[in-house]
Formats: sequence, structure tokens, C-alpha cells
Amino acid sequence: MSIRIDQSTCVGCQRCVNICPGSLPAMNEAGKAFMAYPKDCWGCMACIKECPVGAIAYFLGPDMGGKGGTMKARRDGHFWQWEYTSATGESQTIVVNAQESNQY
Repeated sequence: MSIRIDQSTCVGCQRCVNICPGSLPAMNEAGKAFMAYPKDCWGCMACIKECPVGAIAYFLGPDMGGKGGTMKARRDGHFWQWEYTSATGESQTIVVNAQESNQY
């Protein structure tokens, strides 16, 4: 399992850098975020939820969706929409009330 930041989507807002409790993302010379210490990530997903443009995805291991499966989050008003995509391209959306869930 790993967090990956899409450089072409990242807008350089640094929100992931500021929210990460492990100080794992950093900014590169082009002003884009990247995972400086990806192996140290414990998967809290705070950066995914904080990213305003959906540039960060959580890549799932083979035991959780097959090689290439991903999870992305998007805030929609008072709800979080988690989109799970399997390695075969099948997708499922899970909606969680943000006011009833933990912030991170």
C-alpha cells in the first residue's frame, strides 16, 4: 500500500505537506508535492482528504483490491465520497457523512 501524488494534477497548495502527521510529503523545485518518505507512510489518509483537487491516491496492496487498486476521497458539502477502483477498472463509491465521522 502506498500514497502517490499525481504531479500533473497537483496545484502546489501544500495542504498535504501541512496536514501529514509524519511530515512525509514535501515540495519539489517545480512547486509540486511528492512523497519524500513513502515507505514511512502508515496510511492515515489525511493528505488524501485534504487535497482540494484529488491529486493524491492510496494504492492498495494485492490483498485489498488487487495490484493497482486505488482509493481517492472528495469532499462534497457535508459528505466524503470515497471512490474505490479495482485493478480491473471496476469502481465503487462510498459516501460518509463528514459531520458524523472523525476529521481524519
